[in-house]
Amino acid sequence: MTFFLKTYKKQITFGLFLALVVSIITIRIYEAPLKNEICKQGIASFELAKDINKTTAILDSWDTNAKINMSLSLGYDYLFLLIYACFIALLIFNINERLWHNKPFYRLGVILITLIFFAAFLDIIENFALTKILTGNLQQIWASLAYYMASTKFAIILICIIYLLANWLFLLFSNIATQNRKR
Repeated sequence: MTFFLKTYKKQITFGLFLALVVSIITIRIYEAPLKNEICKQGIASFELAKDINKTTAILDSWDTNAKINMSLSLGYDYLFLLIYACFIALLIFNINERLWHNKPFYRLGVILITLIFFAAFLDIIENFALTKILTGNLQQIWASLAYYMASTKFAIILICIIYLLANWLFLLFSNIATQNRKR
């Protein structure tokens, strides 16, 4: 598996990046009819409503077309969660191999790779809870479950992105320092 990743790393990374961009565009298209005065952030507002009264207000603010789009978005999200998890995991793997191979800090990257797939699992649970709500099961448990799964998922994704940015900056400054020493 490692040989495969090392051999086709650029192609896989580019393919996942392209799939991620197409997926984000697709989700944004589904999301457009969801935004209104009550649901200002679209899907994120629905995911993070937390309170069933707020969730119900969001549902009531949507017409049939918006509810269909939300259903399509929830279905598409099962593909999207695989794409973003694999893309972020691959980026962490790549930066780990480049910067931290055979060093103690490598383990943090491995933990984050595991966590990003855990975030995708939380996304599945969140989608299930949102589907229950969307299909008329308006109980607080589903709003709370969606909220806590989404909050944790977003926190993990943010931590992974910060890790990647910090490592890219470290790599950039290391390369600049190396070039300055060669002069």
